[in-house]
Amino acid sequence: MKTSLVFLRHAEVELRYHRIFGGRLDMGLSDLGKEQANRLASWLKRFSFDALYASPMKRVQLTLEPFLGYTPMEPKVLHDLREVDFGDWTGLAWTEVHDRFGISAFDWLQVLHSGGFPNGETGEQLLRRTSACLQQILESHRGGKVAVFAHGGVIRAILSELMGIPLQSMERIEVDYAGATWVDVGEVKGGRPRIEVQLLNFTPWRDL
Repeated sequence: MKTSLVFLRHAEVELRYHRIFGGRLDMGLSDLGKEQANRLASWLKRFSFDALYASPMKRVQLTLEPFLGYTPMEPKVLHDLREVDFGDWTGLAWTEVHDRFGISAFDWLQVLHSGGFPNGETGEQLLRRTSACLQQILESHRGGKVAVFAHGGVIRAILSELMGIPLQSMERIEVDYAGATWVDVGEVKGGRPRIEVQLLNFTPWRDL
């Protein structure tokens, strides 16, 4: 029996937050982000979902909002689907992180894996909370189809567990704004569930 999980990243955030480690900051959507959210909703309406889950953060809720006009279901908000806590990096530009800490913004997953951010979250903590969300969803909707609206860091963490790929290696996987990644989770073999990736970083606003 397969359970279909459709992971959806929030749409583009306000321009003032671009190239910023936003993390736990609440942000609105840019004009392009609003259009992306509408295009994503238009694509999603062709599917019948058994459940909707979402992060409580503003940018995710605003991305989900257009789709709620096409479905009678109420989304289930999971606090642990919120974005990575970047600690002292929160609100800093990529260039500021490089200047203050001598670290490239593109190495943030390695930093998360190797100890975490100053006064922020570690990779172990991220994986623990996202794993709990994943197990709750799989146990509650076995054999169903579930949409999960979340964040780039959270989606990478869940995919890391499902695919058995180290978290720090997930930088190779693109998770674009308003992108969809569809994974079918099947029976457990050799201690891990059998995974079929149907879509990887599909963006209706760009690809249709």
